Amino acid sequence: MEKKLKIPEFQSEADEARWWAENQSALAGEFRRAAAEGRLGRGTAARRGITPTTTIRLDPADIERARAQAEHRGLKYQTYLKMLIHEALQREEKKMAS
Repeated sequence: MEKKLKIPEFQSEADEARWWAENQSALAGEFRRAAAEGRLGRGTAARRGITPTTTIRLDPADIERARAQAEHRGLKYQTYLKMLIHEALQREEKKMAS
């Protein structure tokens, strides 16, 4: 039996983002198990901290693509877009560092 992930206390938003990115596979597995067992909750991680709201305009076709891909992963599309932005920013930082 796999051990359940415990969300740690984070020293910074960057540490939190790194933890979520590094544990995506394990989290997805926990999500699938919770969905199969009917024990999904809403908003518990989101309520842990306050993040600023940013508004951007996106092409409607891109939003639909994001919705479809997010649904395939069992995510809300806004969460999926945040994940994609985070991953892209990490890639760019690595490029800039080398």
